[in-house]
Amino acid sequence: MKKTVLTYIIILVFIGCKEDAKTLVKEVKETITETVVEPIDSIVEVEIKEPVKKSARQLKEELTARGFKTFDYVDKKTNDTILMQQYFMVFLKRGPIRGQNEEEAADLQKAHLAHLSKMYELGYADISGSFGDDGDIRGITIYNVPTLKLADSLAKSDPMVKAGRLEIEIHPWWAAKGFQLR
Repeated sequence: MKKTVLTYIIILVFIGCKEDAKTLVKEVKETITETVVEPIDSIVEVEIKEPVKKSARQLKEELTARGFKTFDYVDKKTNDTILMQQYFMVFLKRGPIRGQNEEEAADLQKAHLAHLSKMYELGYADISGSFGDDGDIRGITIYNVPTLKLADSLAKSDPMVKAGRLEIEIHPWWAAKGFQLR
């Protein structure tokens, strides 16, 4: 009889604990639901799309419509057709006016770099850089524009060129469209 009473007591305790556990779980769920209803941070999902690959023909048609000069080159080894585009290579040469003091020269250099960054951001220039020697040719910029007149205008709007610290020399330059430096 002791065993039967003990078994009933254990069952009652177990059932009582189970009801307390259900209540605790319900309270926790309500707390979690309340927390989730008020998000701390907002997360924006961004769909990353692959860039649309254009055929050489489509690219050539677009460039031609925008006034660029192009031609097709056929590689004799592979028989691949490579689209060539005309760019404009601007040599930045030492200018005749070099008498600026150190502070003025530093300000001009800062404005010069800002100009080149802007040309790159706007898509007018594809690459710029200075030469590592102390020669008369100080650097180059390759302009990705349809005409010599536009390349000349953009290069002459450089604060260093305007100040006479640099001068420009422009040459048409042909390169394969889409090829990268290695």
